[in-house]
Amino acid sequence: MSKVCEICGKHKSVGGHITRRGLAKKKGGIGMHVVKNSKRTFSPNLQNVRASVNGGTVRMTVCTACIRSNKVVKA
Repeated sequence: MSKVCEICGKHKSVGGHITRRGLAKKKGGIGMHVVKNSKRTFSPNLQNVRASVNGGTVRMTVCTACIRSNKVVKA
């Protein structure tokens, strides 16, 4: 099963996680400094749904945004 929504095509995206160290200036320190910048992935919230398509029922992998916006008719 691929991590892609079958309706809107939403898939994994890549971002970063910044790790900071130090005491913030407004708390009396000299400021936060970046220690590490590591890559991470953001996965869509995919659900397996039985949907009505052309009069029949089909199992689909759909993101929750498409389920909430009624782009899928549940069977």
